[in-house]
Amino acid sequence: MGNNPNPKTQSLTRLSILLNPFQLYTVPLDKWITATINFLVNNFRPFFQTIRIPIGWVLQAIRNFLLAIPPIILLLLASFMTWRIAGKPVGIYSLLALILIGFTGLWEAAIISLALVVTSVIFCIIVGIPLGVACARSDRFERALLPLLDAMQTLPVFVYLVPVIMLFGIGEVPGVIATIIYALPPLIRFTNLGIRQVSPEIVEVASAFGSTPRQTLWEVQIPLAIPTILAGVNQTVLFALGMSVVASMIAVPGLGLTVLQGVGRLDVGMAAVGGLGIVLLAILLDRITQAIGKRYNG
Repeated sequence: MGNNPNPKTQSLTRLSILLNPFQLYTVPLDKWITATINFLVNNFRPFFQTIRIPIGWVLQAIRNFLLAIPPIILLLLASFMTWRIAGKPVGIYSLLALILIGFTGLWEAAIISLALVVTSVIFCIIVGIPLGVACARSDRFERALLPLLDAMQTLPVFVYLVPVIMLFGIGEVPGVIATIIYALPPLIRFTNLGIRQVSPEIVEVASAFGSTPRQTLWEVQIPLAIPTILAGVNQTVLFALGMSVVASMIAVPGLGLTVLQGVGRLDVGMAAVGGLGIVLLAILLDRITQAIGKRYNG
């Protein structure tokens, strides 16, 4: 009799399982992901290391070029170009912002951050616009890619760092790669949206005049979608600059590293100054890209 299970206990157990069936089995998803990353590292690491080469070349060329220009000359050139592109108020803001960055001792860090952002945006454009065009031309491809874009935009940015470190190591180039992954989705979405928003009547007229699908794309759809595509570039620039703080955790220099060091030392001043530099640079880049987009809209 003592070995017979209590019916009341059995009922409670069944009820507990019914109310919480997740206690029966846990899917070892974390182990599967770790095994996948380890497989890629063990079998395809040379391929991933090869990806670093062109990114490293572009990053080094941009950084060395910007750092080779004396600060006062670069400051005046940047302010003049901003004035011409975005107007007098933004040009004056550019001058004052860069002067403030320089006198707070963050000039070199700001230039390095700018080089990282520019490099990331260049590769985002190279990858993102063709993928956006492919989405606009194929509903099936769009349906397949959208869940991946959703995951890329909603996944916590810190999660990117672990596989990036395992596949690419640490330093500037892996930081750029993590930034590209994080900043790429807006450009793909905006490119897709811009091309799909082109009036079907205009496309039909182009086809009626004998344009091939490729000619219609390059001579009609993409030119009309440029304002929307530039809005995507604007978002990509801001995402890339925002990622600089997180990327500093894998030894990426720049303004983000200043913020990280300030937080690590509980130095409020250092963290605030680094954050201020990022904000000033972000506003400047935002106004420039917005001005370029308005020109095409006009």
